[in-house]
Amino acid sequence: MKNLFYFLSIAVIIGVLATCTNQSASQQEEEQAVNSDEYYLEQGGEIAAASFKALSGRLMAAMKKGGVPEAVQYCNIAGLPLIDSLSEAHQVNIRRTSLKIRQPQDAPMPAEKKALDQYHAKFAAGEVLKPLVETNSAGDVAFYAPILLSEACLKCHGKLGETLKEEDYDLIKGLYPKDEAIGYAPGDLRGIWSITFAK
Repeated sequence: MKNLFYFLSIAVIIGVLATCTNQSASQQEEEQAVNSDEYYLEQGGEIAAASFKALSGRLMAAMKKGGVPEAVQYCNIAGLPLIDSLSEAHQVNIRRTSLKIRQPQDAPMPAEKKALDQYHAKFAAGEVLKPLVETNSAGDVAFYAPILLSEACLKCHGKLGETLKEEDYDLIKGLYPKDEAIGYAPGDLRGIWSITFAK
């Protein structure tokens, strides 16, 4: 009887240890998946796409309602609050930045400037631009993805006197006195999405 009890006790202990080991291995696999570049590329891509859809949808609605004046007013008043609300919803920090900014708060941080320089070098060389992931010194993960200009964007970011009307740019300069974000052609590299995942 004692031997039976002994063997049953050993069996229970082994079963518990096996369960713990399986749980630990499963947790490690989940942690490795979350910490992988592939995970952040996928998550960053989804967040950037959702942010673009939300922003462009509202912008196009404003453009349809009142042309460039309405669209510029929308961007000036609601653009940043919308991005902030999306950041909160996704629990990340979402930014759009460029080497040619429209408003000072969109100026690139040092790591973003490095990413922008890399993207512009690749764009000039005719290379395909792909999203990338980097980890900073604090352990936070940054996702970057290129923003390319479509035809519709040129009404506010195009070449002055050609795709960008003088009277429209007067309005833009009134709202953004230090604007640099013009002179683009279709397909040009406008800037990047910068999405930071805090660890």
